[in-house]
Amino acid sequence: MKSLKALTLITISFGLVGCFESNKNTEQLCSSNPSLQCERLNMGDGQCRIPRTDLIWHRFEVLKNPTDDNKIKEYLHLAEYKKCLELASQIQPIDQSGLKQRRFDALVNASDDLDSIVATLEKSNSAQAYYFLWSQTGSDQARRSFLQLEGSPALETAEMQYALATFYTSRDQNKTRTLLLRALELTNRNTINTEVFKSLASTTYRLGTKKEAYIWTMVAQRYEVPIASTSELQLLYGFDKSTYQQLDDIAEQLEDAINSGTFNANMVPKFK
Repeated sequence: MKSLKALTLITISFGLVGCFESNKNTEQLCSSNPSLQCERLNMGDGQCRIPRTDLIWHRFEVLKNPTDDNKIKEYLHLAEYKKCLELASQIQPIDQSGLKQRRFDALVNASDDLDSIVATLEKSNSAQAYYFLWSQTGSDQARRSFLQLEGSPALETAEMQYALATFYTSRDQNKTRTLLLRALELTNRNTINTEVFKSLASTTYRLGTKKEAYIWTMVAQRYEVPIASTSELQLLYGFDKSTYQQLDDIAEQLEDAINSGTFNANMVPKFK
């Protein structure tokens, strides 16, 4: 029992040291880089420590590499931090020494910074910026500019092909399928967007190609993306045992190809 207690204390101690070192490193980063403006955040506050730390380190990355992609990621980090602050602002701190005011100020600053990122991206003409402004702010101008890039090299990435597919989902199911398959062809095996599998499963089901829909449902499940329970699958498809086995084998082959970065749309059988 004593050894268990000692082990627990050692584990806790290491955890506290790790936490302290993380905070110390972040504070050093802030002091060494005044342009990060860490004073605009709720520094020294136990609330929102993780999203705040993630935001600070990503902002450092933006300083080194101010691409539109990084600015968009900063926006997402900032939105997560702001959400946390909104909850934290409702908590009455035990120590009233300006902590509540710091949280409120940080919340206002976060809102201003979100607006600032949007304003910066509005000056860009990249596909990523157009899609971000369309999907996040509802900009019709950004949507038109994004769609005008269809067929150009600017949209020949997995992310942008998927983005384009979201536009056609309610307009053209066959084109949606083609774009989703192209997204998989362009997918880096280290950054697999599992939403593509869900979209392919629902799109092909709506097209009436139930065997392909089942295949993509199985691929999704292999990536731990739940779509339907076993009983629901039986109701949706109702294949015989040999057909299920055949389709499961195909799903496994496609998963292997996606994982190895060798997927090609021609690998998907054409079912009648």
